Amino acid sequence: MREAAERVFGDRLPLAVRYHDSLASDGVERGLIGPREIPRLWERHILNCAVLGELIEDGATVVDIGSGAGLPGIPLAIARPDLTITLVEPLLRRTRYLGEVNERLGLGAVVVRGRAEQSGVIKEAGGADYVTSRAVAPLERLVPWSLPLVRKGGRMLAIKGSSAQEEIERARRELEKAGAAELGLATCGEGLLGTPTTVVTAVRATRRVARSQ
Repeated sequence: MREAAERVFGDRLPLAVRYHDSLASDGVERGLIGPREIPRLWERHILNCAVLGELIEDGATVVDIGSGAGLPGIPLAIARPDLTITLVEPLLRRTRYLGEVNERLGLGAVVVRGRAEQSGVIKEAGGADYVTSRAVAPLERLVPWSLPLVRKGGRMLAIKGSSAQEEIERARRELEKAGAAELGLATCGEGLLGTPTTVVTAVRATRRVARSQ
């Protein structure tokens, strides 16, 4: 994983190492990461999230919802210092951790405590180019939470597992009613990770599609 980490993080790899060490210690002690995940932190968590940057344009604004221990927002902020990142998380103990890591590593992210669907969060963090998430909720709940946080034409990037396509097809009609256009799948980290990251992508529709009569 060392070679992959060097390719993804470049000269900011020491920051990624410090984040890894924090997850392996504070993250476990605070119940943010299970102790069994420690041997898999690099590939399954940190790099799995950082490669999401392959889908994000230079200088973009990103809102990461349900950040938890900072995944994927913190790895993105380390790998892509050109991005303006807001971390949204409802639980106090997690927002405290996010604030501490953000300050310690000098990442310049903004930490917002609240739920993605709350009007105050939308007002504070909305209008972004991208909204990201990882293991937050099924798509039928995730899409209505995510899309109001991006500008029209902005994009949702949700890290999902191997059944992502089935999840899209099962809820497609509901997702489109919620304003999701161009629903699809993308993969990141091919040639870097043993298992590339699977991402559900959707665009916030610029206008509602008229219902057929």
